[in-house]
Amino acid sequence: MRAEVSEPVAQPSAATKPTPVIQIWNLHKSYGPLEVLKGIDLTAPKGHVISLIGSSGSGKSTLLRCCNLLEDSQDGEILFEGESVRWKGEGPRRQPADRAQVTRIRTNLSMVFQQFNLWAHMTILQNVMEAPVTVLGRDPKEVAEKARYYLAKVGIADKADNWPAQLSGGQQQRAAIARALCMEPRALLFDEPTSALDPELEQEVVKVIKALADEGRTMIIVTHDMKMAADCSDHVIFLHQGRIEEQGPPGELFANPKSERLRGFLSATA
Repeated sequence: MRAEVSEPVAQPSAATKPTPVIQIWNLHKSYGPLEVLKGIDLTAPKGHVISLIGSSGSGKSTLLRCCNLLEDSQDGEILFEGESVRWKGEGPRRQPADRAQVTRIRTNLSMVFQQFNLWAHMTILQNVMEAPVTVLGRDPKEVAEKARYYLAKVGIADKADNWPAQLSGGQQQRAAIARALCMEPRALLFDEPTSALDPELEQEVVKVIKALADEGRTMIIVTHDMKMAADCSDHVIFLHQGRIEEQGPPGELFANPKSERLRGFLSATA
């Protein structure tokens, strides 16, 4: 188990702590009349792993997509390395005011989805290289070297010249992780990275995520895997119906849940 954070995630004092990679204060998100997030606070310090757990429909994936500005929120603040996202409009009409800022933030927050989303007409190496070359404008020769390094890091260096259809689900997800790493982001965002895999292939991906956590990479992970959350996380947040029901270091949260809802959730997932 990783070293645990001894205090709850909260707004830090700039004078005493390094600037977190991601900060969210009082975030609200609705789809029409359905309010999905009801005032969420979250802080992801550099080098920390934050896991989001909770039942389906609790708002976990929506919160992650708001972090990466793939979803527009209706109220609240989002900061990336201390820089506030600039907004225009209010409520349902609120949207980012500076598209260049959004692009810059997104290129520094690589996301790994439940589905692998690899381009079928490209080899695995080409998939990993595509974003750094086309989005960041980096030299293809340098990117190819880094791409091979990250493919080796996730254990599929020998699959570089294969097509996605020639890989197992676990190998494709590891390729997706290598693709995210090749952008060399400030943080990695994982949205249920193992839920589409059978148990044997799931462990391949969990092993990679644990290794990244041990390296001290900043990550926010939406997961149904309580063991991975316990083993990898510095801080765990339990969401229920769009609110934070309980949060804390994994050793405390899993061993001594305080809320009845969390106790019921953990019992159901045991």
